Amino acid sequence: MIILGLRASTTLLATMTLVCPQCENPAAHRLHRIVNRFTLFFVPLFPVSTTHVMDCTFCGLRRTPTKAQAEKLRRLAESGEPLAPPVDRPRRPS
Repeated sequence: MIILGLRASTTLLATMTLVCPQCENPAAHRLHRIVNRFTLFFVPLFPVSTTHVMDCTFCGLRRTPTKAQAEKLRRLAESGEPLAPPVDRPRRPS
């Protein structure tokens, strides 16, 4: 009996403060890389697919940037430069 399958591993690449497009709050956003690996007898052998996910810690919005966008965000977060200038935006009326 041969046991085959897939196993996902998640790596946190960066945490940065951005203005969320959904809740419009400046909040921490986490950038993750998710790698699915083919397994044989529960031993991961080789990667099958790789995706990037960014989530807002305030409202929970999940977005999937492309690989190029994810690498650019990771480099900007590591450099310590501000990702966007501070903006005084009027709040939406409730």
